[in-house]
Amino acid sequence: MTLTIAAAQSASVSGDISANLARHLRFCTTAAEQGVQLLVFPELSLTGYEPGLARSNAIRPDDSRLYPLRHLAESTHMTAVVGAPVLDDKDQLHIAVLAICPNGSVVIYTKEHLHPGEERTFAPGLGGPMLRVEDTAVALAICADTTYPEHAASAAARGANVYAAGVLIGEKGYARDTALLAQYARQHTMAVLMANHSAPTGGWVSAGKSALWSEDGRIVSGSRGTEESLVIGRKRDGAWDGMVVTAPTFSAATASRS
Repeated sequence: MTLTIAAAQSASVSGDISANLARHLRFCTTAAEQGVQLLVFPELSLTGYEPGLARSNAIRPDDSRLYPLRHLAESTHMTAVVGAPVLDDKDQLHIAVLAICPNGSVVIYTKEHLHPGEERTFAPGLGGPMLRVEDTAVALAICADTTYPEHAASAAARGANVYAAGVLIGEKGYARDTALLAQYARQHTMAVLMANHSAPTGGWVSAGKSALWSEDGRIVSGSRGTEESLVIGRKRDGAWDGMVVTAPTFSAATASRS
């Protein structure tokens, strides 16, 4: 069996869901051409990291604007994990991801651990169910979740084979945070996928350098900077192989082994 997963290192236009959806569709189309079965976008990728705009930009799972993504997921048998603010049934606002699945369903995961200051806008979430990608169990995380070792340990205890996180990490915290991700991979024998922003958002400057770590903590594939790119990992017969496909054209000519 072959498993192909990827991080979309993408830029977000502040508060412009239509423009961001168009960019997401471009990433998804190119990922599908590479046989990607799971594609993970950065934190709040559909809106940008904009707490002040989050409530007015909250997205429902049945939002008609998601229909093109849902159609693409169904037609290509790919799960796309996109970041967005969501409102729960108590009108509480959460940082969340919407996992758009090939069977037409949309799975919601809400961020459990908030960064200092986020509590002024968002409520802590309750997490969410694991995804199934073929025979692989995928646990989701959003940025600050990954800084809590118990979060990764819980994912492993529930049987996760892949720990997948959409994040916004700057240069200052990058070494520390990615060292933790590599540690989780080794400690829990699960692959770890991290999708970071490629451009500043909400006043924060992203480090980029999205990556995939194998079950022994080794880097399989990673972006070297902040270029828009797909960081792809393909597992065949228990062995990982990685590549990076860079923007703007996403052509085969720009694909390079990491």
